[in-house]
This record gives sequence, C-alpha cells and structure tokens, in this order.
Amino acid sequence: MIKFINHTKASFNNFLPLYHEKEVNVLKNVTNLLHISYPIIQGGMGNVSHAKLAAAISNAGGLGTIGAGTMTAEKVEQLIIDTKRMTDKPYCINIPINVQPYLSEVVEVVKKHRVPVVSLSAGNPRPFIPVFQALGTKVICVVATVQQAKKAEQAGADIIVAEGYEAAGINSQQETTTFTLIPQVVQAVSIPVIAAGGIADGKGLAAVWALGAAGVQMGTRFIATKDADVHEIYKQHILQANDTGTTIVGRSLGLHRRLLKTVYAQTLKEAETTVSLEQFQQLTDERHHWLGAMEGNETEGHMNGGQIAGYITDLPTVDSLLRAMMIEAWGTIDNMHRSIKHEERMKQ
Repeated sequence: MIKFINHTKASFNNFLPLYHEKEVNVLKNVTNLLHISYPIIQGGMGNVSHAKLAAAISNAGGLGTIGAGTMTAEKVEQLIIDTKRMTDKPYCINIPINVQPYLSEVVEVVKKHRVPVVSLSAGNPRPFIPVFQALGTKVICVVATVQQAKKAEQAGADIIVAEGYEAAGINSQQETTTFTLIPQVVQAVSIPVIAAGGIADGKGLAAVWALGAAGVQMGTRFIATKDADVHEIYKQHILQANDTGTTIVGRSLGLHRRLLKTVYAQTLKEAETTVSLEQFQQLTDERHHWLGAMEGNETEGHMNGGQIAGYITDLPTVDSLLRAMMIEAWGTIDNMHRSIKHEERMKQ
C-alpha cells in the first residue's frame, strides 16, 4: 500500500511518496544523479535552443537543455557561456550525433566547459559515453526502441530517455507510442528511464510514473511558456492546435518528422513525393526550422510540434509550470489512492 506525505513544499524529495524501496530508488536516482529538484527535463530542440529557456528550466528545478543541432562549436560555446551566466544550476547539452556537422569540435567544447549533463541522440553513443563520464559528466541516451535502450545501458549510459512517436521533430520509423514504449524499456533495463512524447502536465507525469518511468522530458510544452524566446506565431499555433493539429512529413522517404500543421508543413508533404532524399533534407534543415520557429515564417519554415499541442491552452512561466506539474502529479496519485480506499470500504 502506498502512503502519501504532504505535497505543498517545492522540493521533489518532499513530494515523494513512500513507495516500495525499489520504486523510491528509481524516482530519487534521477534527481540525485542530475542534482535537480524535479524529474523534468527539457528536450533538445535543435538550433532554436536558447540560453534563456534552458536557464529558466534549470532555475525552476528541472534540467534545462541546449540542443547543439547543426550549430558550430563557437555558437554552442557561446550558448554554454550564456546559460552559465543565467544559472548556477545543472544544465544539459544535447548532441545529435549523426546530425551535428562539427561533432568533434562540439565534443571538445563540452569537455572544456565540463558540462554537467550530456544528452546523446541520433547515432551510436558508445564512443562518447566514457569520454564524458571521465570528466564527471552524466550521460543521457535518447532511444526509440527497446534494443536501443539495451545497447545504451551496455555502453554505460546513466539514464535513458525513451521517446514515443507523439513527440515533436525527428521521429523513429518504428512509430511506437510513449504508452507502449515506456513499460517495455523499463522492463528491459535497470537504469532510470525518462519518458518523452505526449506529456504536458502533472497528470502526464503521474501516468508515466505508473508505467515505471522516473520522470519526463518535454519540448512542445516548454515552447508554450513565457520564458521561451521563440516567435509569438509559433506559440499561437500550439495554443490553437487541436488533437489533429500536427502531421508527419517525410514518411515515404524514411525521414519522419512531426510538425504543426502550417502552410509550409503542407508544402513539405506535397514535396516528399516529387523531390529527392537530399532535397527533402535541405527543405527540413535547421535553417528552415529557424525560419518557422524563430522568425514566424509560416510559408518558408517549419514549426516542430508534438501531438500534445492540442492539449496546451496557456503560456505560463516555466517556474509556475513545474510547480503546478509536481502538485498535480502527486494530487492525481493521491486522488486515485483515496478512490481505491473508498471502494474498498464500500465493499466491506
């Protein structure tokens, strides 16, 4: 039976219910490993990443992330410097291995600044994990299948982020949803698992806890905050989205990407049947991502968006969002517990 403690304080440890010892260790491992208050992580976001949002998330008790995307090492270093100026809390750099054209230089910059946490995605993380861990950096590996999760654990990853098909941006060809992926990954590995894709509030956090995950990674929800320095048109598209407000482009070419439905998204869907793989990659590169997300150009640039966009209706500060999520998560579990106890009493 689960016992619950007072959940009015801000610290994650004060929210933590008294689960069985194994469950307590899984939940605490993430916050202890990463030295954060809440088990809530920001997704990479590629070239639209910026220090203001990452720092706001870290300052609020989560783990802010700068996505290296296709940026030069000099640009990544400047973002690291800016982030460190705005927060003294842990932060993360996401490196998409097969996407980053300046990979070796970016790795050196991350080593130089002894970045507390590194997230590795879109490629084989094995050669990089010991390099970062030798400097005391914690390594997160982003996966989309059970096999990838097993390999990441064998390679020495500290934490797994398992991302479902609901997520924004580049997606797996397997099209496995978060609800089905998470319990299978949790069952297959012994290190903490973070759930990504389709999560935007405390009820979502409570749901993935029930599936065995230790926390969540979010992207679209963080874009729709006051702290995100993206174009207002991008935020409004998220707020106006409904349950069918996103679309997959590139499926016929094996380049799955989930976008908000815009004029340019429709252009891409039509183009994928007529252009080459290389041409389509150019049409969906980070330059076009920037045009859509940062400049609000709906006809020449795309806007990444997860399916959860249809559920988002407000633009809170990051700080208020994280606090509300934790209170709602524990409140949801507490209410379920009370409901079960009530049913048990009614049967007596």
